[in-house]
Amino acid sequence: MEDSPHILVVDDDRRLRDLLQKFLTESDFRVTVAASAAQAREKLESFQFDLLVLDVMMPDESGLELTSGLRESSTVPILMLTAMAESENRIDGLERGADDYLTKPFEPRELVARIRSILRRAQTSRQDTATIQFGPHSYDARRQILSGPDGAVPLTGAEARLLDVLAGTPGQPVSRDTLQEKSGITGSARAVDVQVTRLRRKIEPDPRTPRYLQTIRGQGYVLWPD
Repeated sequence: MEDSPHILVVDDDRRLRDLLQKFLTESDFRVTVAASAAQAREKLESFQFDLLVLDVMMPDESGLELTSGLRESSTVPILMLTAMAESENRIDGLERGADDYLTKPFEPRELVARIRSILRRAQTSRQDTATIQFGPHSYDARRQILSGPDGAVPLTGAEARLLDVLAGTPGQPVSRDTLQEKSGITGSARAVDVQVTRLRRKIEPDPRTPRYLQTIRGQGYVLWPD
């Protein structure tokens, strides 16, 4: 299950949350749940998700408002759930940045099919931009090869996995916990800092004042490509 897509289900209906968690888990997804937009934001700060299943009608902050806010800094795929079937509502959700829209009540198998379709599109998009450039260096995520002015730059397994995670969400901070979880770095959070320091020595003109692999106070690390 560690390699399965990680999905965040956000819905204020506890019964539906529990049913979705059970069904999606049985469909080989890792599932985390949140009862509100505020809880979803907390989860998003701690974990990296492959897709959000997001209810439109929620108290305080609606799914539409949360989608608009997330799209200011995140490209995580979003599948919206709603009891409103009017085309205007679907268009509103898509214009705010949702990737797909499913009207309640729905067939659980259709939900899974739509999720897998979105994830396939997202994977294709990542593959199309798998090589990123930062200064004189480039990283081919598909082959895990870092290249510099003098050719290939050797990477340890931990460094390559760490760079994979950061390159997967360029320009977006990734928490230490998420980096540790996704890259399989063992030990304390300090172990992530050590790997980041080593990686900076290989890609930064001046590792003491990093330009590309930066620390974001209170959030983690971010990779800024050219």
